[in-house]
Amino acid sequence: MSAQVEQPRAVALEPSGIASGIARRVLDVGLATLLLLALAPIMLIVALAIRIDSPGPVLFRQRRVGRGMHSFMVLKFRSMAVAADEGRHRDYVLGLITGGDEDAPADAGLYKLAVDDRITRVGRWLRKTSIDELPQLWNVLRGEMSLVGPRPAIRYEVDAYPAEWYLERFTVRPGLTGLWQVSGRNERTFEEMVRLDVEYAHRQSLLLDVGILFKTIWVVLSGRGVA
Repeated sequence: MSAQVEQPRAVALEPSGIASGIARRVLDVGLATLLLLALAPIMLIVALAIRIDSPGPVLFRQRRVGRGMHSFMVLKFRSMAVAADEGRHRDYVLGLITGGDEDAPADAGLYKLAVDDRITRVGRWLRKTSIDELPQLWNVLRGEMSLVGPRPAIRYEVDAYPAEWYLERFTVRPGLTGLWQVSGRNERTFEEMVRLDVEYAHRQSLLLDVGILFKTIWVVLSGRGVA
């Protein structure tokens, strides 16, 4: 697949229904609020563990691309050393998108680097349990993300997307979890991940969101498909 020079704007889909949209937003705000309150003690312990384990801020902030191609600052618990080089991940991902990473194993899957010494000791546990994603509940409350939706894309990924990926991938809010996360996650290829994101944009509904949320609980507890 070759990268496109011009980036078409995301085309807005017709809403599946005003009532469904309101119900999904109520679910987002209500559940995100409950989770933030219930998990506050755990998040405090995680913050202390990060500060003790390695120097640097507790939170990792990175600009991502959301609905309508608008950018926003995503929040995560920091799982890497402060001086970690982003170029290694960027080169690997761009190779997956363009098909230019000839050194990547055929079954490597999405983002699966064989050795990644950028990750801290606490960070490996945070990623394995997906606890590093919890600060994104604040992004959900702000309306920048939903509980369920496509993964929030990094700008350098988006710049390399083939044109057809723009048509529906960015018509919905990115989510904490989604079809990709409950369908193999890092066992999937990059193209499979995007196709699952597009499938979600077609099928989005309150019932689908609830089903994905329940499946996410099993995926997190089992650790299936987690890098």
